[in-house]
Amino acid sequence: MTINKNPSSNKSKKLSGEQQVANFLANLEHPLKAEIEEVRTIILSANDEITEHIKWNAPSFCINNQDRVTFNLHGKDGFRLIFHCGSKVTGNEAKEPFFEDTTKLLEWVTGDRAIVKFTSMNDVVTNKENLKEIVKKWIGAN
Repeated sequence: MTINKNPSSNKSKKLSGEQQVANFLANLEHPLKAEIEEVRTIILSANDEITEHIKWNAPSFCINNQDRVTFNLHGKDGFRLIFHCGSKVTGNEAKEPFFEDTTKLLEWVTGDRAIVKFTSMNDVVTNKENLKEIVKKWIGAN
């Protein structure tokens, strides 16, 4: 019997969601990387139960292991946050939005899907409290 002492041949441990996102951001090349990192911090601060991982090749935020907010990092002049109800059809697509968005940040795509766009650090800083409010409302509505 031989014992394998080569650690590189052992099955690698799966990274936690937080580690996945940290690695992703460490390797991210995007002109608005600082803004992306700040928005991540704002989202995580909105609710202590929010977790994160990588979905759709970008950071995604979950409640009870259900994706609810995911970055869309395509494009160089900005990025978007996609507010959604996961990958399953909810039956709410044609209905009214989940809640009234008094911040006017959300662009409603369907009753259960909305987008927020950011193009600068000024956008992020100016809308910090509004973004926190939207995240809290979105989680509460789901």
